[in-house]
Amino acid sequence: MEKDLKKVAYYPGCALEGTGYAYNKSTKAVAKELGLGLVELKNWNCCGAMEVKNIDPKIQTYLSARNLSIAEDMGFDTVMAPCNGCYHNLKKAEYDLTHDDKSVEVNTRLSNKAGHKTYEAGKVETIHALDWLKRAVGDEEISRRVKKSLKGIKVANYYGCMYTRPRHIFPEKDQGPGSESSSNPHFMDDILAAAGAENVSFPLKTACCGGAHTLSDSDTSTKLVLNILTAAEAAGADVIATECPTCHTGLEMHQVRAEKEFGKKTNVKILQFTQLLGLALGLSSRKVGAHENFSDARDFIKEKGLG
Repeated sequence: MEKDLKKVAYYPGCALEGTGYAYNKSTKAVAKELGLGLVELKNWNCCGAMEVKNIDPKIQTYLSARNLSIAEDMGFDTVMAPCNGCYHNLKKAEYDLTHDDKSVEVNTRLSNKAGHKTYEAGKVETIHALDWLKRAVGDEEISRRVKKSLKGIKVANYYGCMYTRPRHIFPEKDQGPGSESSSNPHFMDDILAAAGAENVSFPLKTACCGGAHTLSDSDTSTKLVLNILTAAEAAGADVIATECPTCHTGLEMHQVRAEKEFGKKTNVKILQFTQLLGLALGLSSRKVGAHENFSDARDFIKEKGLG
């Protein structure tokens, strides 16, 4: 029996308070419009992201586990993380605390030193924003709630690499009908199709955007993003829909850099899936933070009668 996900603990993570602010804004706006509750974790901390994980993965596991402990203390058995990196790290912490005694030992020691309850695996489930909307609302209800259909808009759904990899930390995926696929994810496709969009066949939906290397090797990141942008345009997409703040920012900024540094111009628009869904639900472009994106899709939104 499916648990009630109408109200969940919300872990925005660091990016959604910075470059991913519009994703945070549109996620909250969509939740409110659909009558869903998001209760932000009190005094949450960074999940360990890339920097800590690269130095000491056991400490990264502890940092993510602390957030899960906070959710448990607040009375929640589910925490929703809309950022792929946060989602991945919290899921990995759950896996490590289930299968690795050393991770359990470090988590216990650091929890005791910090003076808070030690998180034990199995107490809290981490879900992504896509899982949440699919399970708490569903495609049929989303379709019923649409006020401004996305009909006529061709969308390439870009999931990024951390939403499905490595497969073993996502045991809920690949479980047959109704579950997400790690090889060919479709939850974002399903949600936006319910909102009226035409999803194009997009072969690079889980390709890496090079987000982790954008500062150390910008040229490689730009080339990886350019592959994604050109593949989307070749598929006939008007828009690339994203569900990760790092991927979204990378696609926007490297689209500009690709033209400046390599003379490669692409015209496909880039919007978070929550922005597209919010527009379909009748929210204004300002309500979903379209004006706060690095790239400007507001003329496109107006042209399609959504703004």
